[in-house]
Amino acid sequence: QVHLAEGGGGSVQAGGSLRLSCTASGYTSGNRCMAWFRQAPGKEREAVASLYTGIDSKYYGDSVKGRFTISQDSVKNTVYLQMNSLKPEDSAKYYCAAALGRGCVGVWFDVSRYNAWGQGTQVTVSS
Repeated sequence: QVHLAEGGGGSVQAGGSLRLSCTASGYTSGNRCMAWFRQAPGKEREAVASLYTGIDSKYYGDSVKGRFTISQDSVKNTVYLQMNSLKPEDSAKYYCAAALGRGCVGVWFDVSRYNAWGQGTQVTVSS
């Protein structure tokens, strides 16, 4: 099974930017749906963005569309989340997830579809 490790979290002022990375190790062959989720204390895990590695298709949650961009570097086995125009409500722990051998269409936001999860990286945005 693929192992995921996130990085790039931190504390920023509102309006600032961060770039998260998710590096995969172990079994990395084959296409998969990669995604970023976030979870704040007392709230459900929320789908942020996803990417299907096979055709580089991308999907975004309504709350981040236009501000966040997901991308991949297949050579480095890494998925990124560029976060711009950050808001205090973006504060959460961000998790990388992978659905091995699966596409994203119609189900990318479903937590139960993912087989592997990273440990998360904290993002804190202050006003």
